[in-house]
Amino acid sequence: MRVYLDNAATTPLDERVFEAMKPYLLEHFGNPSSIHSHGRAVRSAIEKARRQVADILNVAPSEIFFTSGGTEADNTIINNSISIYGIKHAITSKIEHHAVLHTLEHLERAGKVELHFVELDGAGQINYDHLAILLKLHENAFVSLMHGNNEIGNIIDLERVGELCNEHNAFFHSDTVQTLGHHDLDLSKIKIHSIVGSAHKFHGPKGIGMMYINTDKQIPPMLIGGGQERNMRGGTENVPGIIGLAKALELGYAEIVENQAKLLDFKQYTIEKFRENFDGVSFNGLSADLDNSLHKVLSIAIPGIEDNDMLLFNLDINGISISGGSACASGTNIGSHVLEALNMEENLGTLRVSFSKYNTKAEIDYFIEKLSEAIG
Repeated sequence: MRVYLDNAATTPLDERVFEAMKPYLLEHFGNPSSIHSHGRAVRSAIEKARRQVADILNVAPSEIFFTSGGTEADNTIINNSISIYGIKHAITSKIEHHAVLHTLEHLERAGKVELHFVELDGAGQINYDHLAILLKLHENAFVSLMHGNNEIGNIIDLERVGELCNEHNAFFHSDTVQTLGHHDLDLSKIKIHSIVGSAHKFHGPKGIGMMYINTDKQIPPMLIGGGQERNMRGGTENVPGIIGLAKALELGYAEIVENQAKLLDFKQYTIEKFRENFDGVSFNGLSADLDNSLHKVLSIAIPGIEDNDMLLFNLDINGISISGGSACASGTNIGSHVLEALNMEENLGTLRVSFSKYNTKAEIDYFIEKLSEAIG
């Protein structure tokens, strides 16, 4: 049996998304910047996709820009908003995705911004009172806090953070790569200036992402050399990818109730199986809290695992694709920065199980069986 339980890394492409993309791979090949009929047809499809995405998020189409993925979108927003608005202080957490964390650390090393970290509790939850203090001390700051953590599944209260940022004239950005397409995001109800998404996290194609930038916060482009994306991103558009992203997002939200119920059922079932079969097992962050974590992510700490990489290798031999992590990776001084921030014990093996709508309970049973054999 082949079992894929690494859906926080990437998801299988929905066949309906592929069917929507196929005409733009084979038939509609025109350059969308061309003024002839071949180009105009493709341009029209891009703008229709943009409207689809905007309608789902309840924003204006002019606030949606397509990118190569979440990392490019994060970099564009972070670098250019800090530069154009003369921002001197940035506030984030130590468990952000590296697309955010490394970018802000680079800017601090370059002397362009002073970086401040909001306090976290033992489960990785941000201290909202400390965030309020940081915002009061550093007005007009840049704040970047991810909506859903890709390793431990914690979800933050976007509306609460948005209100705090609004009170102190802060630019609020959130990496929503793990939640877009899976959780309701009505941006008209949140005081937020920018978010990013990546299609392959919600059963779309790889190499295509998007960013929302509120019309009140105009920033310059990162890629220069063409007038594409309304002068926001130079380069010929990834037309099939854009079509695929819009279709995947449409399907994700059309089926959100059904998919959420399925993923929560998988998660609860897996939690029960681990508690039944493994002594001393615990769950990292809030990943076992069904109400306050990503439906698809469960981070598991198992005592007595001396070599996490070998455990993953053994599972892979048995056809199980899954990711792991440890406070200090075996044989190195480099491990998960997220688990390190939670002060994880170093003798705990860690597995991140991440589900999709295509998984089954039979696959989970097989995973538990082979994991038991591998651990002994």
